[in-house]
Amino acid sequence: MDAVSEDLVLLPATRRALSHRIAVAQREGRAPSLVAAVVRGGEVVWEGSRTMVEGHGPDGNVQYRIGSITKTFTAVLVMRLRDEGLLELGDPIEKFLPGTGVGEVTVGQLLAHTSGLAAETPGEWWERTAGTLRPELADVLGERPFRFEPGRRHHYSNPGYTLLGSLVEAVRARPWEEALRAEVLEPLGLERTTAQPVAPHAGGWAVHPWADVMMPEPTEDLGLMAPAGQLWSTTGDLAKFAAFLVRGDARVLSAESVREMRTSATPPEPGFADLGYGLGMQLTPSGGRRLAGHSGSLPGFVAGLWLSEADDVAAVVLANCTSGLPASTLAADLLGIVADAEPRIPEPWRPLREADPVALELCGPWYWGTSAQAVRLTYDGFLDLGPVGGNGRSARFRPEPDGSWTGLGGYYAGESLRVVRRPDGSVSHLDLGSFVFTREPYDPQAPVPGGVDPQGWRGIG
Repeated sequence: MDAVSEDLVLLPATRRALSHRIAVAQREGRAPSLVAAVVRGGEVVWEGSRTMVEGHGPDGNVQYRIGSITKTFTAVLVMRLRDEGLLELGDPIEKFLPGTGVGEVTVGQLLAHTSGLAAETPGEWWERTAGTLRPELADVLGERPFRFEPGRRHHYSNPGYTLLGSLVEAVRARPWEEALRAEVLEPLGLERTTAQPVAPHAGGWAVHPWADVMMPEPTEDLGLMAPAGQLWSTTGDLAKFAAFLVRGDARVLSAESVREMRTSATPPEPGFADLGYGLGMQLTPSGGRRLAGHSGSLPGFVAGLWLSEADDVAAVVLANCTSGLPASTLAADLLGIVADAEPRIPEPWRPLREADPVALELCGPWYWGTSAQAVRLTYDGFLDLGPVGGNGRSARFRPEPDGSWTGLGGYYAGESLRVVRRPDGSVSHLDLGSFVFTREPYDPQAPVPGGVDPQGWRGIG
């Protein structure tokens, strides 16, 4: 059995640990039912469920309401518009939705919840009332839409995603739901993800906090607020969606664009154990890992979807209770169980098919001042730059057609690495965002900023 095949078969002990964890969660959370799935290598490797109804557990085809996981779907639609050149993340919303009164807010700020808009709509709680109570954007935003100056801080805003849904409708000239169906759901094969429940689906329940009794929750059509939390889905569909959020899909969004969604666009919020917020995706630490995904809740339902790119593992949990069962935490736990018990088997080392002589020339030690750095050429044609021993800045660099390289992460993200040559064609130094890297520490033959002492290196005497 090869490494890929092994990754798709969990050990019995791991499967039992997963089953035990959801059983404890369902009992302690007093959820009428829950269903869960774990994805590895882009495939579902485990499914489980628990229910109060003996002998009748839900499966990966039963719909639950997913609440704010809907926001990630809406964000995918907006990123598609960006990738098609129909908008920029820095565009003000006024450009597409004139007259809202919040026109200075940008598309990117709405995606990352840095718009400064209120967390909720004015009036009655929108999650438990009909969308017909808010027929216009003015009803969603209210007379005092801002809580903070745009761009100053992360402040989660449900009305912000209503604006993004309306933006999609304005640019596509079709309803948000139709655009979602045609551009995301159908290409990814998400046949059981819908705006309205389609049988088989779970009913939403409120469980009394101090007694083992319950009552049904109302199911409302959220109207304009739909892009913030309307969708119903299944663990089967969300497993496919999670795999897409790791790898991308050329029919929907590229791997580079979904990686951008998973990259923090905000600073962490003080008092919260998170890593900031991406573009339609929450980021959180868990068990030493960096997870991306989203939590979700609406009256009667809780949901969680998390993925770890490094482990190539994702987990989804859906339950039909208003509170009590921490679906988001449970999903992170299931992911951690698999990643800890059965670490990812790495791909075999392979050499480059053809070495770029220019890139090969750059390999080896370099010095930024007196700091020893090393450049390595990897099998994918990218360059790795990092300190030789000890701590320091490191990054990967992507080759560009003009012969430069672009940083992909950390301090050097987006920065350009260029080779500077002498008149005879030999390499003088590397220029990285004005930093000069030389083959010798403070090479007197290179244009080191501030110059090099003409007496050179010397001892104490």
